[in-house]
Amino acid sequence: MLLKSLREEVVVANLELVRHGLVLYTFGNASGISREEGLVAIKPSGVPYEKLRDESIVVVDMQGRVIEGTLRPSSDLDTHLALYREFSRIGGVVHTHSEFATAWAQARRPIPCLGTTHADYFHGEIPVTECLSADEIADQYERNTGRVICRALSGIDPGSVPAVLVAGHGPFSWGVSAAEAAHHAVILESLARMAYYTCNLAGNMIPISKQLHDKHYLRKHGEAAYYGQVGHE
Repeated sequence: MLLKSLREEVVVANLELVRHGLVLYTFGNASGISREEGLVAIKPSGVPYEKLRDESIVVVDMQGRVIEGTLRPSSDLDTHLALYREFSRIGGVVHTHSEFATAWAQARRPIPCLGTTHADYFHGEIPVTECLSADEIADQYERNTGRVICRALSGIDPGSVPAVLVAGHGPFSWGVSAAEAAHHAVILESLARMAYYTCNLAGNMIPISKQLHDKHYLRKHGEAAYYGQVGHE
């Protein structure tokens, strides 16, 4: 079996979405990439999570050709591949239709940084893409979804803002591994929920100051970070 450890990680990442209530039925998908092999392992299309096994995971090359597996890969495969091609540091991608993040995507609104919880994980607002054109929807829809995500990230470090909202669709997140991509999907949904409640409670909220935002993000992720224990996750 090709990429056994990566397949296992991708299964765990997919099941993490279920564990945190981010997916229903067969909604959503997670993938991981082996940069050395130039191969991607991804959830098969339409397979219920309770039936997902290591051998269910489909292995494809960077052109989307199935290298190993008897099932069809996720219908979102071309979106995942577009992100892997564009951003060399990405090692895993997750897509969900989680309730609150999807609500912001449907409202076509970015999620502002209203507090330090957001600042701990995202160095900036969580952007929303532009809407796809009729031509982009009609031809190569999934690939064009990846392209519109890349356009939304123009000038943004995808390592410091590891998620985006696709207008009218839902969230995509990523990380250095499939596990981290799933972790960011869970954090994103929590931040989307808090931002929704905050805006409903307080009306026209403004983001926290750049100084406070930078302080919380950089103390955890900057070169001089001091959050957590040295040598421990």
